[in-house]
Amino acid sequence: MHDGSENLGNAMPDGLKALMSRADNKDRSLPPVEKWNPPFCGDLDIKIARDGTWYYLGSPIGREALVKLFASVLRKDEDGKHYLVTPVEKIGIAVEDAPLLAVEMAIEGSGENQQISLRTNLGDLVQVGQEHALRFEKEPDSDGLKPYVHVRGRLEALFTRALMYQLADLLEQHDGAQGMEMGVWSGGLFFQLDPDFLKDPE
Repeated sequence: MHDGSENLGNAMPDGLKALMSRADNKDRSLPPVEKWNPPFCGDLDIKIARDGTWYYLGSPIGREALVKLFASVLRKDEDGKHYLVTPVEKIGIAVEDAPLLAVEMAIEGSGENQQISLRTNLGDLVQVGQEHALRFEKEPDSDGLKPYVHVRGRLEALFTRALMYQLADLLEQHDGAQGMEMGVWSGGLFFQLDPDFLKDPE
């Protein structure tokens, strides 16, 4: 199987070429992509699959350092689309679901004092709470639970199936403003499931 990173230099916009040259740099500080407003330079054949794998021209990008670097300039705009953004250009890419995966979870405390911490497949560490909220969707095919956590900007991480089961074990009832609610505590907040999740299928 070909590694998509082998072909990434071909027809690559100049800003991304400069970024690639720093792919093995150990500086993991995130650039201020939300503040940049470069012109749109078209789409690039890069796709992030539902399982978190990055592809270029249909081949997986094997260099983790390169994937992490691209992810550091990834942005989701108000139009709902994802872009790689440098100070001089904005390039559209395809994302099948969420661009990140939540792959590991740590839990401290319980009930209202519970704190959930998550690690993504690309090394982001977030504490679920005010700045990193949980939300839940129904899986279209199975009506199963699809939890997401806000990571940064408009970017979210989808829970892996194994992690989703761990989160489901933390679900509890809470006497809220609308009566009994089902959800998860973290960071002093209660993240509620949509009541439709609790209805028996007809």
